[in-house]
Amino acid sequence: MMTLEKNKIYRARIEGYSSEGLGIAHIKGQVVFVHRAVRGEECDILVLKVLKNTAFGKVVSLEKPSVHRQEPDCPYYGKCGGCDFRHMDYEEELWAKRQRVQDAITRLGGAEVTVDTIHGADATERYRNKVQFPVGDGSAIGFYQARTHHVVDVEDCLLQPMDAARIRQVVHGYLTTYAVPTYDERTGKGLLRHLYIRTNRAGESLCCLLVNGRKLPHEEELVDALRQAVPRLCGVVLGVNEKRNNVVLGDSYRTLWGKNYLEETLCGHSFRLSVPSFFQINRTQTEVLYGRALDFAGLTGTETVVDLYCGIGTISLTMAERAGQVIGVEVVPEAVADAKENARRNGLAHKTRFECGDASQLAAQLEKEGIHPDVVVVDPPRKGLAPDVVDTIARMAPRRVVYVSCDPATMGRDVKRFATLGYGAQRAEAVDLFPRTAHVETVVQLSQLKEAEHHIDVDLNLDEMDLTSPESKATYSEIQDYVKEHSGLQVSHLYIAQVKRKNGIIERVNYNLPKSENSGVPQCPPEKEAAITEALKYFGII
Repeated sequence: MMTLEKNKIYRARIEGYSSEGLGIAHIKGQVVFVHRAVRGEECDILVLKVLKNTAFGKVVSLEKPSVHRQEPDCPYYGKCGGCDFRHMDYEEELWAKRQRVQDAITRLGGAEVTVDTIHGADATERYRNKVQFPVGDGSAIGFYQARTHHVVDVEDCLLQPMDAARIRQVVHGYLTTYAVPTYDERTGKGLLRHLYIRTNRAGESLCCLLVNGRKLPHEEELVDALRQAVPRLCGVVLGVNEKRNNVVLGDSYRTLWGKNYLEETLCGHSFRLSVPSFFQINRTQTEVLYGRALDFAGLTGTETVVDLYCGIGTISLTMAERAGQVIGVEVVPEAVADAKENARRNGLAHKTRFECGDASQLAAQLEKEGIHPDVVVVDPPRKGLAPDVVDTIARMAPRRVVYVSCDPATMGRDVKRFATLGYGAQRAEAVDLFPRTAHVETVVQLSQLKEAEHHIDVDLNLDEMDLTSPESKATYSEIQDYVKEHSGLQVSHLYIAQVKRKNGIIERVNYNLPKSENSGVPQCPPEKEAAITEALKYFGII
């Protein structure tokens, strides 16, 4: 293999994407990661950095651009470290994410499972319900530049709700007007560290200012300015973090005005969210994600479910609707208290139990208690499961494990660990909770391999079988492709399922059915319903 030269231009073809959304090319036998490249493009690449086995470069000219390439629609793209895919259309982004999950489960996990579905988002902008703005030199409020702690001043972000931009503008003006010093990580001096904003489905906002101290100057003036700029503001909170670290949240909180929490609905359940509470940042897609996890769990109403890493109980309560009982495990005491309160307020306290402690230790404790769950659900942090947690789950011998993952690489690693203990991956789907960024969620169903040993060999004569049922005529992906080609609209699996149900086609339910027309499950807009109906007629389904 010939060594590439730094600052030299090479022509190459982009073959795929890295886990961070970088284009991948092979030049002289070496892998080159290329910024802002799109699969299939032939381009001239300037090599910026050469390592032992890889190199990094950027596109300097396009010989053959991809049809999926587009002009980035954000002035901060490439400056802040937020988005990764604004130089391509959403269709290509979904391809990249599905392929990333497929590679992880196949190459890292060693599983022969096809990830043929990725549930794309109908809304790719303004979907985040939580914003964490770091504050930097010169009153900069925005986001960190990629791989640095330099704060890029960002007036607006296309992923955030508009009220977040309004709150940021007020705080920026406050810092300037009153010469409030911002925190410096290098010296440990300064006052304002982060600006933290939550929003809910009702359009309300909760603002928290994280400070290196106990108070802010001119607190009343700041609150008044925020209330005038954001009429749906429901509370302003001060969070105290006087430690020399890069942790965002504080050790204690003081309410400057209004409430110190928001109320939110998810999958038909009501949740009370304080500043430290963990909650998925994309409500609509989280409902899709939890609907797939519920389907993978295969509950009938009698099962015992153990939910490790349960947080404030969002997945636990979703499972409790169809299980006999759910035991949730979480290491954060405040989250456990919230989970218990959320179960009570949703009428599910009698079907749930929440324990505070390390997942590994409490899983072992439940095992000692003789609890034999039918299903174990895990939604671990990015680092995945510790080996002893995998071992303990296997010893508990559930029929199924539902693995919800925010990192395909650690998911693949853990799938391989489970396989050595008798649990094989049976199904896997991806859900895009973070459009325009490289992050993607995955749901994997693992089952006891020994179940597959009990089988009956059956000879099937395909010529005598009726394969003309509606489900055999077109897959969801084929329907999506048809709608995209003939109407230009992006439609989700959820919307296709809703239109099928309206036409009397009852399938396996793959999302939480709404309890009322006013529930949190999004309903298919008329123009998309018409396009899907046309596709169903084309494929002979209706």
